Amino acid sequence: MTIDLPLKIGTRGSPLALAQAAETRARLAAAHGELAEDGAVETHIIKTSGDTFLNRPLANIGGKGLFTKEIEEALISGTIDIAIHSMKDVPTWLPDGLEIPCILPREDPRDALLCSSFDSLQALPKGARIGTASLRRRAQLLHLRPDFEIGILRGNVATRLHKVSAGEFDATLLAAAGLKRLHSTQHISALLAPEDMLPAPAQGAIGIECRTNDERSQAYLAALTHDESATRIATERALLAALDGSCRTPIAALAEVRDCGELRLRALIAKPDGMVIYRTERQGAVSDGKAMARDASAELRTNGGPNFFRD
Repeated sequence: MTIDLPLKIGTRGSPLALAQAAETRARLAAAHGELAEDGAVETHIIKTSGDTFLNRPLANIGGKGLFTKEIEEALISGTIDIAIHSMKDVPTWLPDGLEIPCILPREDPRDALLCSSFDSLQALPKGARIGTASLRRRAQLLHLRPDFEIGILRGNVATRLHKVSAGEFDATLLAAAGLKRLHSTQHISALLAPEDMLPAPAQGAIGIECRTNDERSQAYLAALTHDESATRIATERALLAALDGSCRTPIAALAEVRDCGELRLRALIAKPDGMVIYRTERQGAVSDGKAMARDASAELRTNGGPNFFRD
């Protein structure tokens, strides 16, 4: 393949984003020898709006697209060739001319509990103060333990750990995948079962975005995509899209390929105060993931009623 180098990667500048970019570079180099050469791949750090406003919930400042907007603008303009995203931060609708043809092997999708003195949610004392800006986590925490006090906590892993160790919060929740990619699993007090804390759709997955007409980048990425992970993420994002999900409504979903070869989808919607949660589950052929997601979303919409997503 005749190519122009370097291949330019766009990413946020957080430690986790840089770790994800490094993983992508390593996979590209392993799959394509020419990309292992010095200077063949460049990493461009792009600051997003989501990295700027850290003291407010995403729902109040524009939603999850704040982590992708500036990176996608650089992609459209040609400043970068590919963009690395945490898929849970990517809106279900992409800008015209862009696509995500590559999903890397998914890491552990579960949430992790981080606290100083306890090893489970149940062991935390009455009235414990939990730091999170996620409405999904907030709703499920309050459903399990209405006595919890939930405060807004955003920022990178180090920031959140510091606030817990300083006593501002008794505990916080983070994606296990991020902690594993940062080699920081020593901070995990407990991994939360999906039965207690169903993950965000696409949590733990890295997606790589490029221009639809960029055959060079697509050829490079084709060797990297992980089919099972891509199926799971497509199923969860199909459910999110069918629910017209936003950061204002707690939505959780997890698709898994079982040992029997079938796809299992679990999903829920909730009120932010945790008082009302509707759950559903589907199981079927792997090829039916998107249809299962649409069917599950229809049930959740029916159960929630016409005003559930507006209140």
